Amino acid sequence: MRNNLFIIIALIVSAQIVGCSAQSSNVKEAESMAPTAAISPLKAAPYVINAGDQLDIKFFYNPELNETVTVRPDGKISLQLVDEVQAAGLQPSELDDFLTQKYSQELKKPVLTVIVRSFTGQRVYVGGEVMRAGLITLPPGMTALQAVFKAGGFRETAQPAETLIIRKGQDTKPVPIRIDLAEVMVASDPNADFQLQPDDIVYVPKSAIAKANKFVNQYIEQLFLFRGVSLGFTYELHSESKD
Repeated sequence: MRNNLFIIIALIVSAQIVGCSAQSSNVKEAESMAPTAAISPLKAAPYVINAGDQLDIKFFYNPELNETVTVRPDGKISLQLVDEVQAAGLQPSELDDFLTQKYSQELKKPVLTVIVRSFTGQRVYVGGEVMRAGLITLPPGMTALQAVFKAGGFRETAQPAETLIIRKGQDTKPVPIRIDLAEVMVASDPNADFQLQPDDIVYVPKSAIAKANKFVNQYIEQLFLFRGVSLGFTYELHSESKD
């Protein structure tokens, strides 16, 4: 009877580990479909204006039009002569070009610049097998490994080599990117890490062993406890293996 039990448990654990491998394969396949530009490790992305940002609009020849404005929750700003303008979602240089075009209808040769005076709190979410999952503030240049340490570091059950970055792609569709933080921790090249962008999700999965242990606990041990078997289940497995 006990031998049959060992065979059943071995088959269940093997199936669980195979399932984890298949999941890892799917992740790598998803990574291969991600845009190349999105997975450049430490290439800084151009800043995009967000609601709540404070902007300085400065005119070289018309200082009377200079303004300091805050981007409203709807993403727009209000300016003299041109009224409401969409600012959120544009890079400062793009807003500069757009305003130059708009003001050219009112001024002879408008020369202006857009300066981001203050930024709203940019954040990322760190979840999975970290000590303190949740939202953290994203300072400029923060990497995936730094974000994990900010969240308290890895749990013992973590699998850093299969860490996922989930980023908004085209049409706001999520793009999964697999990174090997285990390699980053031992690599001498600091560029091996991955620079984060606002709204990224850093997810650290469980290791295959942790998943198997949880599976055995939930579907085997609890089943035996429900049937009234004593808590010596693990000890009985070990003692049987010695025969």
